Amino acid sequence: MLKENRNSLRVASFYPLVSATLKGISQVMLIENAVTGLIILIAIMISSVSIGIIALLSAFIATLIGRLGGVDKAIVNQGLLGYNSVLAGMALALNLEGGQRWLLALAGATIATLFTAAMMHLMQKSKIPVLTFPYIILTWFLLLAAYRLGMIQLSPNLIPQDLSHWKLHPEGTLNLFHGLVNGIGQVYFQDKIWSGILILIGVFWASWKFGLYAVIGTAVGWLTAYGFGAEVSLLNFGLYGYNAVLTILAVATVFEAKSRFAPFSGIIAAMISIPVTASVDTWLLPYGLPALTMPFVLCTWLFLAARKVIPRL
Repeated sequence: MLKENRNSLRVASFYPLVSATLKGISQVMLIENAVTGLIILIAIMISSVSIGIIALLSAFIATLIGRLGGVDKAIVNQGLLGYNSVLAGMALALNLEGGQRWLLALAGATIATLFTAAMMHLMQKSKIPVLTFPYIILTWFLLLAAYRLGMIQLSPNLIPQDLSHWKLHPEGTLNLFHGLVNGIGQVYFQDKIWSGILILIGVFWASWKFGLYAVIGTAVGWLTAYGFGAEVSLLNFGLYGYNAVLTILAVATVFEAKSRFAPFSGIIAAMISIPVTASVDTWLLPYGLPALTMPFVLCTWLFLAARKVIPRL
């Protein structure tokens, strides 16, 4: 009987840990759903098993730190401590090279957990969500550290460019379907069609409303970027869509979206994220850094802060 009770306790403590870990993955899409997290994890592993493992371990590390550190159980169980760690681990694994990159990715995921907790405390009074700001700043700083620290080796894809010699390359063949699906997949750095489709299925699993907004967000992002004359290659890879997807989810349905005008302000915010994405990309050219989700953070903070004064926004 005593052995059975011990086994029951282990099972009872194991499943919440797994659930919180998977929710840490789904919370990247502002969704609290373990099944969605599992579907998205499978989508990542279809593209790269190693990156999928990094995403899982990053979420697990954040959950474990939250549990052992005495963080409010609600925060840990909802996966709110894990999503920045997931993104940081994946971003570092994808943008670094060498045998140390896996260790650095997991170390970055660990630091991202602490950064997220600190930002939660600092922004508590403002009631403005932390979003993915910790992961962005942490990733930028670690990538920049590569220029001074030999242990950190940058991917050859991160090439600093002189802005005075920058030229737009609008040529190419548009692929609308790929662009729309990749606009959702790129939230998790995925540019494979099946990965993007699976991620969208995971979002619909959690809520048809979230799924619909994700589709609207990627469409709005694609059309706005196309209207502004964005590069075809970036449109096809969905690199103008993922920030729009996250922005419309945040502004239209997740955070204080009680007004009947919230869907319209969400669409406007998604549209604004496109020139902001182009601006951030240009600003970072001399450093060779990716924009990540900074446009999403800036646009969402703008609209959520404005709602404090204009509640119908």
